Amino acid sequence: MESGYSTSRHHTFAGNPLIGAAAASSASVPSDSDDGLESAVASIRNLLADTAEEEAAGSGIRILPFRHGKPLVESSYASTNSDEGPTWRLAWQSVHKCRELFEASGLKLGGESLVYLGQRNEVVYWALDFTDLNLVSQFGSEERKNAYVELRTLMVAADWSDENAMGEISIAGHARAILEWHGLCQFCGRCGTKTSPQKAGKRRHCQNDSCKKSFYPRVDPVVIMLVIDKANDRALLSRQSRFVPRMWSCLAGFIEPGESLEEAVRRETQEEVGIEVGEVIYHSSQPWPVGPSSMPCQLMVGFFAFAKSFDICVDKNELEDAQWHSREDVKKDLTFAEYKKAQRTSAFRVHQICGGVEKGQGLTSDFNVEIGELAPMFVPRSFAIAHHLISSWANEGVGGLVS
Repeated sequence: MESGYSTSRHHTFAGNPLIGAAAASSASVPSDSDDGLESAVASIRNLLADTAEEEAAGSGIRILPFRHGKPLVESSYASTNSDEGPTWRLAWQSVHKCRELFEASGLKLGGESLVYLGQRNEVVYWALDFTDLNLVSQFGSEERKNAYVELRTLMVAADWSDENAMGEISIAGHARAILEWHGLCQFCGRCGTKTSPQKAGKRRHCQNDSCKKSFYPRVDPVVIMLVIDKANDRALLSRQSRFVPRMWSCLAGFIEPGESLEEAVRRETQEEVGIEVGEVIYHSSQPWPVGPSSMPCQLMVGFFAFAKSFDICVDKNELEDAQWHSREDVKKDLTFAEYKKAQRTSAFRVHQICGGVEKGQGLTSDFNVEIGELAPMFVPRSFAIAHHLISSWANEGVGGLVS
């Protein structure tokens, strides 16, 4: 069954303005069509082959550099307005600048190195991995400093109310997922021969003529569920040992081959906390490109799961603890959490990184500090689907959705 949850507001990493309907509505040729892709590939190849043409037409192409999975960003801070913290944005670069840095490392920038991200308003966007360059690539200037920053740090620093920031984080997440997949798929899984990128990075192809197997970007689906005791108006929250102190969240687990989403919800709940689940209701989904590098992009598929049994038996190999929490207690915990303060603190952290914190100089407080002093517990912030599962149940309920 599908929930009545409003999807007009995208989750973090969703709603990428360069792909899908958003991009298609702003261009005469849809960015993900074969015609649009072939045109973009032909354009970048022509520019790389002709310096004069590049200088004349290069403004229609922007490149986002990455290094070790981190996108290049710049940060600005209008200190005259004390109510607002720094703002970060992706530091897009020209073809000319990127080619200069490749040549300084003794490398040639070819079209096969670039990964197509999409196009919008007659500008074509690409991602480029600088990890293998012999020197640390230098961008920016004295006035506009920038740096490579962890995507997870940017996620925490992004302002949920800033539509542009949410678009930027979704673009960076998509780019990182594709680049990391390319790094994992250098060799054919069937014959071991080296693979090469095809269709502007949208797939890889085995170079062995007797094999010729094609590989496509990997997505790992994960179910994440809020288990609800409807009769007693409470929900089950759990803790893992890797969580920061006092943070509680939803249960989650990977889907097994040959298993439906609903079956995965029931199996994972039974395995981790010993509770039998009956009805399962879909809530929403979220791309999650900030997991381990071995899984470049997980897809979190969120559900409400209604318990048929209520005695908790925690699998200590999976969880540290799990407890039932009343709706009123969860509402209080959502109120206590100083989410805006955490976002602002992380934004200053990004600003310091871009400004070049001197060796030995400390950064601002760790971005995992997300709670007020009096809060007995807190749940993940709004960048995570777990927050929306928990808050939508606490504040709206799901009573009308259950037969």
